[in-house]
Amino acid sequence: MGLQQRGVLSLDAPVPDGVVDAGTAPPVSRVEALTTEGRAVLVTLETDAREPDPGLLAAASVYAWLGVTLFRVPEAQADGVRQVLDMVASIQGVRPPALARRGLA
Repeated sequence: MGLQQRGVLSLDAPVPDGVVDAGTAPPVSRVEALTTEGRAVLVTLETDAREPDPGLLAAASVYAWLGVTLFRVPEAQADGVRQVLDMVASIQGVRPPALARRGLA
């Protein structure tokens, strides 16, 4: 799974073949070790919030930056996490921004 193929799964989704399940909110050191090996990594992030949870979105951005390719999240958080994954990919330069505007003063 390449950087452009990051994805979001529901909490009850099984672990796809060839993907390592790092667990729920694993330590960064574990994620770094798995991604350094070049393996596709799945991280599960949980919350009871019905609205986008800033803490969960922040954690998703850090894990995405480290190279996590799949995220299992509650349905209420899925759209927000997809946006975070797009943002991280744009910052890393692996995809163009959704919208580019020039700021002229």
